[in-house]
Amino acid sequence: MRRAVSTRAVAVGIFVVALLLAGVFSFYAASSPDGLTKVSEDQGFADTETDHSAGDGPFAGYETTGVDDSRISGGLAGVVGVLVVLGLGTGLTYALRRRTPDAEQAPADTADTADTSDTSDTSA
Repeated sequence: MRRAVSTRAVAVGIFVVALLLAGVFSFYAASSPDGLTKVSEDQGFADTETDHSAGDGPFAGYETTGVDDSRISGGLAGVVGVLVVLGLGTGLTYALRRRTPDAEQAPADTADTADTSDTSDTSA
């Protein structure tokens, strides 16, 4: 007989895998340019690229400002990214979830107010 896996255990497992992928395995990701950069190079308009307002941010370029080791810098940026995305997703889930009414806000019991008059004809 198999024991059911709890939702909490699955959530913790997903969280750990996401942190491992972002923090450890991201260092081994391909160093080739992403899709948009590749297309801009192939089509000849890559030289029109301009830096955006967050270009000097603490995690710009998939690196962490102030951390000299590229492996740790990229891993830390990935972990922070995972935490931010999971935090935003969790916050949105709690904010938008369907709420159940409290006991005092629940509708009155319909059994007490049900119409007890019998309109069916039982005489034969």
